[in-house]
Amino acid sequence: MFHSPKNLAMALIAEAAELVEHFQWLTEEQSQLLSPEKKQAVSHELADVLIYLIRIADKLDIDLIAAAQSKIEINETRYPVERVKGDARRADEY
Repeated sequence: MFHSPKNLAMALIAEAAELVEHFQWLTEEQSQLLSPEKKQAVSHELADVLIYLIRIADKLDIDLIAAAQSKIEINETRYPVERVKGDARRADEY
């Protein structure tokens, strides 16, 4: 069963690692100023990540838009702007 949620999640991580390889060892500035060729390669890796993410959600009958909206609401409660702006600590560290 190649397209089980477990296998799709593992494939997603592999694709995310391929995405990270494009940025490894770059400075912050370099990571924002990619050549057209590098940007195209990054685009393909992002597409792979998105495809696996959508396939996992489909297998588990999860509405990704609703899940993202719910998570944003949770994060707004956990990380209120007036308390966390400019501070990168985790929620339990405030």
